[in-house]
Parts: sequence; structure tokens; C-alpha cells
Amino acid sequence: MCLTQTSWISTVSPRIRSFCRTRSHEARVSVKSILLFRHGKSDWKADYPGDHDRPLAKRGKSAARLMGRFLASCGQVPDIALTSTALRARRTLELASESGGWTCPVEAKSYLYEASPQEILGQIQQQSDTWNSVLLTGHEPTCSELASGLIGGGCFRFPTAALMGIDFPADRWEAVEFGRGVLKWLLIPKLLASAGFDTESA
Repeated sequence: MCLTQTSWISTVSPRIRSFCRTRSHEARVSVKSILLFRHGKSDWKADYPGDHDRPLAKRGKSAARLMGRFLASCGQVPDIALTSTALRARRTLELASESGGWTCPVEAKSYLYEASPQEILGQIQQQSDTWNSVLLTGHEPTCSELASGLIGGGCFRFPTAALMGIDFPADRWEAVEFGRGVLKWLLIPKLLASAGFDTESA
């Protein structure tokens, strides 16, 4: 069964505030977390030389800032944040990080632009075990396909600027495998707005 925007709002909306309380107090022992972040809405009408250089639209910039602030307000800033080298993905992460006041390292990785989910998993497994959480900013259909593989099935509609959290019962990144992940949450900008999260600075 596919998880649609309607089901996200009806299922997750009442839990937004409890999400912050629960996640900020969860034990991090023997858990590795992957945060999947799709880039914000891009501007198809802009003048750009190719797909890699397509910029963010105004709405995409606002959504990126909103998601960055929300993660910070919940104490869920990742230990390291990686992004596709595409302009729209890099700007999404930059704006989220700036707006949320993140202090984690931010790195651009070419493999996040067009690598397969299997190839991305291989890169995840090579991350330093000093990090307990890694955020990946990328594209569709890779985000939804990677999510499906990590949790062992299902299909997802992954809107622009959506964020998904997946946990693994592991203390080493090399132990992260397809089918072992647990979907903890999936949030979209529209959902946060409908739940009353402050969007004044978005």
C-alpha cells in the first residue's frame, strides 16, 4: 500500500508535537539513523544550462528553511549532512542548515546526483562510525526507491522538501543493510504548516 499525502496528514499530524518530545529523549545507543531529504521545488522557468544547474523556486527556498528550523527545534540536526552536487539540492541543504543554525559538517557528493540505491547504500556503509545520524539530500525517484529498499518494501510519494527518518539497530554503518531499517517518521512542509508549526520566517 502506498503512503499518500492524505494519509501522512491524517496519521502523522496529531503526533507532530509528541515527535519532538519523543525523538529528543530517545536513547542513541546502538542506533544509526538515516535522514532522507528531497530537494525543494525547483524553478523550471529559470534560465539554466542543464538539469544539474536548475535553481530552486521561491517556494523551494521557503520549504528548505522551514525544514531546517523544524529539525533544529526537535533536536534532530544530523551529525553530518551530505548533498547531491546539483544546484537545487545544494541550495536546499544550505538554506536548511543556515535557517536551523546547524553546526554539522556539510559535504557535496556527486554520487547522490544519479547513483542507484545500491550504490548509495555502499557509500552509507563507508561512513565514519563516529556519526550516529547522516542526512542525504537528493532527488526522485532515488529517495523513494532508497527508502523502500532500506525498510524492506512499500512505496512512497516523496514530495519536494520532504524529510524521512529511518533507524537501524546497529552500532556500525557497515551493518546497515536493505530491509533492516525502521521508518520512524516522514514529514512534509505542508504537514508542518497544517499542524501549526511556526512558518513566519519561511
